[in-house]
Amino acid sequence: MKGEGGISVMVWPGRTARSAAEGPARLLAAYHLRTQAEKGEAVPGVDELPDRYRAEILEPRTTFAGDVVLLASSGDIAVGCVVVTAPVDGRSEIKRLWTDPAFRGLGVASGLVGAALAHAADSGAGAVRLSVWKWRADAIALYGRLGFTVTESWDDRDRLICMERAV
Repeated sequence: MKGEGGISVMVWPGRTARSAAEGPARLLAAYHLRTQAEKGEAVPGVDELPDRYRAEILEPRTTFAGDVVLLASSGDIAVGCVVVTAPVDGRSEIKRLWTDPAFRGLGVASGLVGAALAHAADSGAGAVRLSVWKWRADAIALYGRLGFTVTESWDDRDRLICMERAV
């Protein structure tokens, strides 16, 4: 899918070697390092991240084997990513939405969420849910504009807002 400013959204891994060749690793590393810092638990690099997050970066094909990873790219450069889980009880979940800061404001995140919603609908989900840290006001506003509403939490971690919308 081609979007604004020459940004494409595709399922990773793609069918061609040129399709955002490095995959989601760089984006997932930036996401997790930033999140750790925002939680007040900054680490100097990927090697110091908790095991579950480091695994996503080092082995995304294995970690997300049952899920779909969508990449936004500008040419051969991955500029955004999102993970969409397979439906469980009629719901898919959006995780790890991240846009390279140099590409923010270009509709990358909106395009990724739109593609995630379409994929979830095609997979038979009736709803999509997500969780977002309370301090991520821009992300919360984006999700609100895209039809997500705050719902009862399914996650016991403090400072998370849970949201959902029908597809």
